[in-house]
Amino acid sequence: MYGVAITLLVIDAIALIILVLLQSGKSAGLSGAISGGAEQLFGKQKARGIDAVLNRATIVVGVLLFILTFLVGYVL
Repeated sequence: MYGVAITLLVIDAIALIILVLLQSGKSAGLSGAISGGAEQLFGKQKARGIDAVLNRATIVVGVLLFILTFLVGYVL
């Protein structure tokens, strides 16, 4: 059971790295960081298409990584 959990944890970590690297950057530079937050807050830049799918998949894989890490560290 421990070996299966570790294997799933490694696969999940690699998937999370790949998902993060596939996502496009929100903005470049300091000026983009300042104005980008305001634009996202007011809805001028809505994630569409593949960006939305990658964002949701990153959240799911990140939560799964947390659960598997907790499982390996404290339960098994």
